[in-house]
Amino acid sequence: MRIGELAERTGTSRRLLRYYEEQRLITPGRSSNGYREYAEAHVDRVLQIKGLLDAGLPTRIIRQVLPCLEQPRSIYFDGLTPEMLTVLQREHDQLTQRIACLTRNRDAIADYLATVRGMRAAAGSGGRAA
Repeated sequence: MRIGELAERTGTSRRLLRYYEEQRLITPGRSSNGYREYAEAHVDRVLQIKGLLDAGLPTRIIRQVLPCLEQPRSIYFDGLTPEMLTVLQREHDQLTQRIACLTRNRDAIADYLATVRGMRAAAGSGGRAA
């Protein structure tokens, strides 16, 4: 598929897809006329990248983590430094905190919706118990 179709299917701008390529997060093939050609797997990859970016990870970390998303048990980082371990641990901890916060917010919204729906249902039945 061409860049326009990938952009449409992933909700990502063409400019951002080219940036992902510059950052070596995705690697499209090239057709005989030089156009970028993307495989079906690029759709999932771009969605993974977007999710990791939304979670707050910088592209330099995403580049190193992406291989783990395909085959986590076969990944070995030759040049893993203590600094990289520290960065990954910090990112892991921050993601854990964000997940906890998002979970609390989701649960609060769910409680609010249940309350509002219950009030509407009670009002719709003339205030009688349903």
